[in-house]
Formats: sequence, C-alpha cells, structure tokens
Amino acid sequence: MEKQHQTIKEIPVSERPYEKCEKYGPQMLSDAELLAVVLRNGTKNKTSVELAREILSIHPYYQGLLGIFHLSKEELKKIAGIGTVKAIQILCIAELSKRLASSKVQDKISFHSPASIADYYMEKMRHLNREKMILIFFNGKNKVIKELTVSVGTVNQTVASPRELFVEAFRCEAVSVIMIHNHPSGDPTPSRQDILTTKRMKEVGEFVGIPLSDHIIIGDHSYVSFREEEMM
Repeated sequence: MEKQHQTIKEIPVSERPYEKCEKYGPQMLSDAELLAVVLRNGTKNKTSVELAREILSIHPYYQGLLGIFHLSKEELKKIAGIGTVKAIQILCIAELSKRLASSKVQDKISFHSPASIADYYMEKMRHLNREKMILIFFNGKNKVIKELTVSVGTVNQTVASPRELFVEAFRCEAVSVIMIHNHPSGDPTPSRQDILTTKRMKEVGEFVGIPLSDHIIIGDHSYVSFREEEMM
C-alpha cells in the first residue's frame, strides 16, 4: 500500500517548525526544522521538513549541515522543489554561518598566537574544496596592513611564488608576513611541497628584510603552525 503524503496543514501545530519555533524557541528545532523555516514551504509531494531533510542528506560524503557548505547552486537546483531563489537562500545561510563563526573571535584575535589566527580563519577555510593561500601583511607595530589572497589551487595543491608575495609586501610597506593556507582533506600535516615553499619564502624574506613570521595550515578543526613546530 502506497504511503500517503502528509501536508504541512495535517501535521499537528505543535510539530510544525514555524509554530514550534514561535512557541519554544529556535534552540528546540532540529537542523531540518530550522532549514524548513527558512524554506517556508515544500512541494506537492513533500513538506518543508521533508525537503530540508533531503537537502541535508543529498551530498554523497558530507551529511547534515556540513553538506550545505559543499553544494553549489546548480546541485541544489537539481532537488525537486528548489529553484534559484531557494538555492541562493541556502547558500547565503551557509555563508552567514561562516561569517558568524569567524566574527566571534575577530575582536579577540592575537596575531602573536598561531592558535588565535587559526581559530579566526578556521570557518573561512576548513570547508573549501580547493587549496587557498592567504598572506597577511604587518607594519612595525604588528598591526595588519592588508590581507591578500595570492592563489587558489587544485584540490591538493596551491602555488605561490616569492615574487608574488614580496612584490605586494614592498607595495604596502610591510615589515613581516604570515602565510596561511588550507588542506581540503582536513589533515593539516605539511606536505613536502609545503615544507619546500615555506623554506623558499623564509629565505627570500630574510634576504629582502621582510621576514616570514609563520606559515599556518588549516585543516578540519585542526591546524599546524610551522613556527610552533619549529619547522622554520
């Protein structure tokens, strides 16, 4: 016997996500229910909660909320009931969550502390599917002058040359530099290429008088600092 679809109006009021949120607060909603409130409605054959559950389980590897970070607009639109507007709303939720996560430590970040730096950049970089290299330039008072994305690489390799780094360092009159990049695998263990790149950057920095203070690799809730590990 075919299972009959239950519309949102047929669900008890206490179990409808919007009404449940209004009565008990958002903290009482499941991930699917929270997403359903944003979606507002489902389709002819799916309630908004069922649609939300499908979205949270569609990625073949990353399940739940984490999956949203790894879905493109085109992938979302392949789901019945998700058009351009809903796809953009979902992507904006993912981006907003990343910014909220990083903003909590923005005012407290200490650029003397690799852990503090890693904490700030963690949510910005740990979900990326490709390697991304960021340079942070400092003045003589250890204040940030500029943050620059040097390169976005393949799934497991990004390329940055000393020329790219130090041309910009001279341009903004930096006195030191910190290099940050992510490992999409989630494992921040430095590769042979990471070690060689760091060595080259350090040597050139010392030669031109703008030292590389650290190279931090961001993994999934983990990081490696070359300075902390005494690898530079």
